[in-house]
Amino acid sequence: MFKKRLEIAFISIITVALLILINNYYKSYSFKNNDLPDRYKKLISDKEQEVLQYMQKNYGFRFKVPLIVTDKFKGKLYGLTSYENGKIKIYLNKKVMQESMDYMVESVIAHEYAHALMFKLGKLHTKDDGHSKLWQQTCVNLGGIDCQRYVNHKEIIMSKLPFQ
Repeated sequence: MFKKRLEIAFISIITVALLILINNYYKSYSFKNNDLPDRYKKLISDKEQEVLQYMQKNYGFRFKVPLIVTDKFKGKLYGLTSYENGKIKIYLNKKVMQESMDYMVESVIAHEYAHALMFKLGKLHTKDDGHSKLWQQTCVNLGGIDCQRYVNHKEIIMSKLPFQ
């Protein structure tokens, strides 16, 4: 009798674990192979509007840059601002959004907009200007919370914990 109950409990646990794995795989597959969810688009748009308001307040103008969500990044790069042929674009990495959307909205968008504004103002002359003190201040002026050179992975992990 006890052996039978143990077998049923074991099979039940295995079944639940498999259902969870299948559900997680499906969510990941769906996110990867479908358009960005409307909820994420709204978060990005709202943050962009906030950054533009800070730009207006602190620099006296608004300068909107195309924000392109792409899954073409290699590695864990969260965002990138490009300046090519006089055109500035911001790219956001879709691959990291599912797990780090809060960080993407709170930190990365202002970070990349600070680069874009530095390009627009002609303040990027050398490779080292990208994350200079002037860039950091620009990032803060645009509402950036975490104006560091690279992603703070510890901060992302800690923000997901139920306690802090």
